[in-house]
Amino acid sequence: MKVDGTPYRSLWWDADAQAVKIIDQRWLPHDFRIEQLDSLADFARAIKDMHVRGAPLIGATAAYGMALAMRLDPSDAALQDCWDFLHQTRPTAINLRWALDRCRARLVALPLERRGPEALVLAHEIAEEDVEINRRIGVNGLQLIQEIAANKGDDSPVRLLTHCNAGWLATVDWGTATSPMYHAHDAGVALHVWVDETRPRNQGALTAWELGSHGISHQYITDNAGGHLMQHGLVDMVITGTDRTTRQGDVCNKIGTYLKALAAKDNNIPFYVALPSPTIDWTVRDGVAEIPIEDRPAEEISHIQGSSATGDIASLQVTPVGTEVANPAFDVTPNHLVTGLITERGVCAASEAGLASLFPDLAPSAAAQV
Repeated sequence: MKVDGTPYRSLWWDADAQAVKIIDQRWLPHDFRIEQLDSLADFARAIKDMHVRGAPLIGATAAYGMALAMRLDPSDAALQDCWDFLHQTRPTAINLRWALDRCRARLVALPLERRGPEALVLAHEIAEEDVEINRRIGVNGLQLIQEIAANKGDDSPVRLLTHCNAGWLATVDWGTATSPMYHAHDAGVALHVWVDETRPRNQGALTAWELGSHGISHQYITDNAGGHLMQHGLVDMVITGTDRTTRQGDVCNKIGTYLKALAAKDNNIPFYVALPSPTIDWTVRDGVAEIPIEDRPAEEISHIQGSSATGDIASLQVTPVGTEVANPAFDVTPNHLVTGLITERGVCAASEAGLASLFPDLAPSAAAQV
């Protein structure tokens, strides 16, 4: 994707610096800053403090963190220490563990002298796979949008609603929920996107920044406006991303997603989730009971960051001093509220059978389910 006409990814390898560089997303949409990650502590801080965010991007970042660790010390102890150190940064997004497990499994079988070079090759591989996965999600989601456009029977835009930021900033490129939007726009389909602000971190502002950069019509709305818009026939389809999806199709995503799904169900509006296969947790069946929900710092709710009239970026307190805050960062949408899952291999029902039909090579065997 492009920023002021220049192509960027959210994370990339700088061969000259022999280091990973990222877009530090804490400052967007008000300031575009690039950060170089030079130590394992830098990688952990970038993940934990949301310099990078979005499940696919977290996984790719962790893979490069593992590559740095193996370059410095390829021992078995350092390999496990790196896995432990990065794994504890974000407990909900499954891509983090998926990437770390994949790296550990390949590297542990290699002699020490090969671990550093091979870890970097693997990190590149994971990043490139993410780009292609999200491109394919866009192609498959495009078909759904085109069907809605054809059924409208007029020239009015397809009106989409999305929650949080599941855009290219949350992945290495393309995004998950936004990838169908980009593909539809580029194919000439008229679109209008309702962008939830997504408190507490207002990540909808990142989506608005992305869509505006790509020339897609959109409006930024409060989190609680979505139900009203659905009641009045102003939403044709909801598309969100996911940080972890269970084997039976329960979807864990940014807090507030569940309420959007309830409103969509009540108004007979299709609710789709853009799902990269590494985000499927085949070890979990019941999302509400089994997925750990991250409790994040109170300051994310008690304070808000923005740009002042003079252009300065500042943090302001919005709560009374001393007010206690609860900040669960995710919720789980049960599969019966999900119309379908848009994956890189096609669209399927949000069910164990649906996922297994597209991913028979990944789904647990019948014997393993007993």
